[in-house]
Amino acid sequence: MIVLKDITKIYDLGKGSSLTAVHEINLEICRNEFAVLVGRSGSGKTTLLNLAAGLTRPTSGQVCVDGVDLWTLNDQQQSALRNKKIGFVFQFPSLLPALTVYENVLMPASFTAEQRPNEVHERVLAMLDSVGLSQKLDAYPRQLSAGQQQRVVVARALMNRPEIILADEPTSNLDEKTELEIMDLLHDLHVRLGLTILLVTHTTQLVTAEIRKIEMAEGQIVNQSAAAVNA
Repeated sequence: MIVLKDITKIYDLGKGSSLTAVHEINLEICRNEFAVLVGRSGSGKTTLLNLAAGLTRPTSGQVCVDGVDLWTLNDQQQSALRNKKIGFVFQFPSLLPALTVYENVLMPASFTAEQRPNEVHERVLAMLDSVGLSQKLDAYPRQLSAGQQQRVVVARALMNRPEIILADEPTSNLDEKTELEIMDLLHDLHVRLGLTILLVTHTTQLVTAEIRKIEMAEGQIVNQSAAAVNA
């Protein structure tokens, strides 16, 4: 589902200096797989996730999503592919404070004309129900706990029926109990919807036997478990 071939990302720091964030990585994330990138801060985890999403252009190498080489597409084509194929869950909830829960979840549908209004409405309700927040659709983000806000972000990420969820430290600002609840939610959605999930975390205790662990250090993959695909 996601294939990275000989991926390197070098940042120009100016005055003749540079930083190699990711170095010659080859990685395949299979369809319906739940994989987690782990490693210390600065190991290249988030850079690799952004490369997989097409949010960052590699210095060299190839990024393919569902068989499509992302960097053969123009900006509009890339955006359309991401909107259709990929849902994003970021470290911070990133909800718009002036919008209700319902309106925040609705946002991705505004970038496509393929869905009818009644279908979109039912989809929002279904997504909020899937994350246990069907009673909060008229609430504003400030009225929710941190865990509830992150659940809204997950619902929003699922709005356009993506096949892939990319999550960058989605539990890092949560207490231990809520952290486990969000991971349980993602695992349940992975099994129930057949999602492909690639997640960055610094908390290795969250990685269970059903999840493929990919360990990074100094911009390279230093260890990984076997692919674990949902049957």
